[in-house]
Amino acid sequence: MLKAKGLRMRFSDRTEAGIKLAQALQKYSGNSTVVLALPRGGVPVGAEVAKAIKAPLDVALVRKIGHPQNPEYAIAAIGESGEMVLEKSEVLGVSHDWFTAEIARQRKLIEERRKLYLHGRKPLPLKGKTVILVDDGLATGLTMKAAVQEVEKRKPERIIVAAPVASQEAAMDLKKLSDEVISLYTAFHFGAVGNYYEDFRQVSDEEVADIIKRSIYAQNVQKTA
Repeated sequence: MLKAKGLRMRFSDRTEAGIKLAQALQKYSGNSTVVLALPRGGVPVGAEVAKAIKAPLDVALVRKIGHPQNPEYAIAAIGESGEMVLEKSEVLGVSHDWFTAEIARQRKLIEERRKLYLHGRKPLPLKGKTVILVDDGLATGLTMKAAVQEVEKRKPERIIVAAPVASQEAAMDLKKLSDEVISLYTAFHFGAVGNYYEDFRQVSDEEVADIIKRSIYAQNVQKTA
């Protein structure tokens, strides 16, 4: 796990964060690696990583389930196949009917996102590959944990979790679930991911689809060059 020294690290935007993160991932460059980015904020970061290490880019479709009284506060996360990570004490405190309905709503959104982002393209095969899971930051790490569980089912050789910034707690938890965690900056008193970016504007679904489209095109050009 990499740590920056000195003052708190701050990136101009996700593109710069991805470029810097890619420098720490050069050892994974090559055909045996696949980069999976967590939409939406992880996609601009993951695109820069994929480009730098010459690896294909795909998405890890996981959705956060926020508390009904505070949607930004994650109490669970669910993956494309239904794999779920729970904060059990928080989930026990909300309505069972609400939680069941929210799971169904998020699974439907995941289906819609795959169609929107990839236009029906099947997920890239991961068996025997080194998979780098990328997000723009890890606060609780809940969605990343769900992503790791999803990827494990597809039998990769190794799972690497990578993010420009991470809370110490999330990094340590994910280190137990993956082969390596790479973070350019980790902190015990972490706060919000947005605090580490000058420009942390929301990434739209259209931007995600465009980034993936351009990445696929670039990858095809490389193959025919």
